[in-house]
Amino acid sequence: MPIEAKTDYRRFLRPEVIAKLANMELKARFVVEGFLVGLHRSPYHGFSVEFAEYRQYNPGDPVRNIDWKAYGRTDRYYIKQFEEETNLRSYILLDASGSMAYHSKDHLSKLEYASYLAASFGYLMQTQKDAVGLTVFDTAVRDERPPSSTRVHLFELLRLLENTEAGGETGTARVFGEVAQRVRRRGLVLILSDLYDDPEAMVRAVKQFRHRGHEVIVFHLVDPAEISFGFQAETIFRDLESGKRIQTQPWAIREEYQKRFLEYIDYMRFELEDAQVDYELIDTDKPFDVALMAYLHKRRKLS
Repeated sequence: MPIEAKTDYRRFLRPEVIAKLANMELKARFVVEGFLVGLHRSPYHGFSVEFAEYRQYNPGDPVRNIDWKAYGRTDRYYIKQFEEETNLRSYILLDASGSMAYHSKDHLSKLEYASYLAASFGYLMQTQKDAVGLTVFDTAVRDERPPSSTRVHLFELLRLLENTEAGGETGTARVFGEVAQRVRRRGLVLILSDLYDDPEAMVRAVKQFRHRGHEVIVFHLVDPAEISFGFQAETIFRDLESGKRIQTQPWAIREEYQKRFLEYIDYMRFELEDAQVDYELIDTDKPFDVALMAYLHKRRKLS
């Protein structure tokens, strides 16, 4: 059932609200509908019409295909997007390594957030008749579904996401290299990961997608505590992938930790954007529309 316009749509974009819904299909549907309702009620109204159902009229298009109702609502010319025109292929790469299980108090784990986001991308793409595929990985590819635009395929992806659990060490750089060689048809690559791997190797691996003509968005997922490092008491930290433990006084290393963390983010952002890769830092407290808007802008450029 669609979200009514009078509903507070933004609550369906909050991670803690979505987490309470029964299954992955409901989660994805409510995020996407909340997102589109929000666009219709914002200055991006015309943008959302164009994205969700139509494309803008271009010189040379048959005048008979203009949708005059859309013109009446937006004062802009649109034509209906026919199914054969929406042939973008998207590849979602989901990091399910052990570090993605981390979450601080009252927040989703990074994997939960990434899975809900991947489901929302899939739902939105299927609505547009775009083909979407999914690769789940840790040190190697754990599961993979090639792109398709069918409804049955979408439900397969949603089931896979619902059953994915975090575990294993990280092999991001190697996996990206393998996937880049298999994905031959150009498309849009969406990477959802906390990027805990050798940074130089990761950047080289992501660049392989660009060398093969793909557009790429990297969603760098972090927990708010990984940014603030606001731990107060003496703490034992455990590596969720190797199991190693270290006991420390957080207040004694906080300043140095934050400095190095920001340096790492700056390095990834600079290197990726230099390679014409979109980089989005997403903490798991943010509403889902932040990432969806980044995708929407990229999708519009590719239309």
